[in-house]
Amino acid sequence: MRAELIERRILLIRGHKVMLDNHLAELYEVPTFRLNEAVKRNRRRFPEDFMFQLGKKEAGCLTSQFAMSKPGRGGRRTLPYVFTEQGVAMLSTVLNSERAIAVNIGIMRAFVRLRQILATHKDLAERLAAMEKKYDQRFKVVFDTLKRLMEPAPEPRKRPIGFVGPRKE
Repeated sequence: MRAELIERRILLIRGHKVMLDNHLAELYEVPTFRLNEAVKRNRRRFPEDFMFQLGKKEAGCLTSQFAMSKPGRGGRRTLPYVFTEQGVAMLSTVLNSERAIAVNIGIMRAFVRLRQILATHKDLAERLAAMEKKYDQRFKVVFDTLKRLMEPAPEPRKRPIGFVGPRKE
């Protein structure tokens, strides 16, 4: 299981690092409705801090066009579920296959790696703050530049899709 593929699928929603049910189903090589069916049969194993369902606005933010399909035409007719790290670990108890075991190991390693990266970043920020206090104003420019480099890049402004008419003033 490629770790970078898994890491790209870990999202931050409601302050939790989570994975979408359809992404997990794809990794486990099962249909999404089967994954959710197995979870519903074992609902007691998935409390709110392990799994929750997204609202319409949250789901709409994940895709450019969130639409419910008509019955009989395939596609998604329900709002997606997301699973926290503990929820993903619990999935291995309800999806009992060799593929599920291998995928779960890969996902757990990806979550651990993300935690390590975040801890390293935090440690670096703390060291920089300590050095800044220790040294005088001569190095202020260097510290300011390093802080700016550590900040995440702003999201690029997206152009609207389709025809954009003249602006009305």
